[in-house]
Amino acid sequence: MPILVNAYCTHRNPPAPRFLNEPVNWRGRTDPEMQPHLRGFIDYTLSRGAQRMTSLKYSLMRHIQRVHHQFSMNIEHSELAAFGRWARAANAIAYFPDGSIRDCQTRVLLDADGRTQEGAAVPYPEDALARKAWSTRRLHELGVRVPEHLPPVIGELEVELRPATEVALRAMSLFAVALYAEGLAQGAGPSIAELNGRVPLAFVALSAAETAFLAASPPDKKQLPVFSWRYESLLVLQWALGLAPDLPHPGDICDVPALAKRMLAANPERLVAGATLRPARDILGALDLHYRLHWAVRQSRLDNRPAPEGIESSVVYERHYALNWLVRFEDAEWDKVDTPT
Repeated sequence: MPILVNAYCTHRNPPAPRFLNEPVNWRGRTDPEMQPHLRGFIDYTLSRGAQRMTSLKYSLMRHIQRVHHQFSMNIEHSELAAFGRWARAANAIAYFPDGSIRDCQTRVLLDADGRTQEGAAVPYPEDALARKAWSTRRLHELGVRVPEHLPPVIGELEVELRPATEVALRAMSLFAVALYAEGLAQGAGPSIAELNGRVPLAFVALSAAETAFLAASPPDKKQLPVFSWRYESLLVLQWALGLAPDLPHPGDICDVPALAKRMLAANPERLVAGATLRPARDILGALDLHYRLHWAVRQSRLDNRPAPEGIESSVVYERHYALNWLVRFEDAEWDKVDTPT
């Protein structure tokens, strides 16, 4: 008797399930019913067993949020081993008719009552696991300890980076808003009209919060530090676009004059038209490192301790924010980017 299995793959281009002799049902992220279905699947996952968040439920939730493809297939018991090999290649978890959620080897991650089979594990791409190991070693060298249970960030075969043109426009918006906020804080700076003349494309892609800030009269002084710190997010975008050579150790604030010089030296139209991004592996490496650094910073605050030595907490936050936007974390637009750790 075949088993009806629903597989949820985070791989953008998973291999076809050629071990099956009959057609399968499939849908992708563009299907209008996909996102409501995935939200319902997350609710189901979180409701299993004790009504509290666990590291396993958290990892499952993140997996489901990254799903690109859902396959529904009837599998004979003799085909389960082949299914497992395919699921590993597709980075998939599976839902079985008994209400259980299973890993690539069909071990039970969560059954209908919230129990877990020994050895069951949420799958991650190999590059994501290697990136986590590298970040952990690097932080250990810096004297920063992070727990093993923190999951890897998204892998190269899962991620869809923002378009380079969108990143270039966002960089110009951040520059204009940070420059305006800095000028107001110092009592002298460019007017909105002057900014529009120097970086006109900055006003093409302003977020709702940025638009409100620039339009406020008088400006909200409480917002000045918020937008001034966006220089640190801007540095990340400059680096991602290849305008900045590196992301220095997050122990000091960025070199604002150098950052501004790069923006003002670039021809806005050519910058947008010719924008390209660094390889995804570089951006994901920076994300994984700063995700773990951000955990360490927040844990220090919870423990009423100073941030790890040599780490500026606000720099880490702004970098994590920009990197999460770059990788479309939770598909959030700029004002609503989250940085959970």
